[in-house]
Amino acid sequence: MSKKSVVSEAQEIQLAIELIQLGARLQLLESEVSLSRERLLKLYKELKGVSPPKGMLPFSTDWFLTWQPNIHSSLFINIYKFLVDHAGATGIQAVMKAYKLYLEQMPPEAGEEPQLSLTRAWTLVRFFQSEMLTLAPCSTCKGKFVVNALDLNKDYQCGLCHVPSRAGKTRKSKEAAALGAA
Repeated sequence: MSKKSVVSEAQEIQLAIELIQLGARLQLLESEVSLSRERLLKLYKELKGVSPPKGMLPFSTDWFLTWQPNIHSSLFINIYKFLVDHAGATGIQAVMKAYKLYLEQMPPEAGEEPQLSLTRAWTLVRFFQSEMLTLAPCSTCKGKFVVNALDLNKDYQCGLCHVPSRAGKTRKSKEAAALGAA
């Protein structure tokens, strides 16, 4: 029987707590924390008061390439890459630090979820590590944005410089416009 270190177990519990507080799904926790599934479930229920959400994690790169999610994903991955390249951050700690900085720049409205969840941010990093997604500079503003690694991105224009015709036509913006007109 192997000896377990109380200190390393406490560190794993602290990591799990931070991830849960940032909105991590159970699958992310199981992948990044060495605690048993039962302990993670118990910890999640204790912190959130409910069972973790069920269902599969995002498995397609498509979500990251649509207009608004692309802007948020691009901001996050640029922060992440900076932390990895210049601050020596690695692994899940780099994802957590980058996500906290992302939330500082793009705080969700009261009662709303952030556009980019921690689980999606973690998935995005994995897509970059597997070279399914990459960054391409916008030919207009020169900012770097998330693109499909297999696409031709020579004259890429970002969603900020080349706004899609349906951008901003959400139910929430229509309701805000109706309230402003009243």
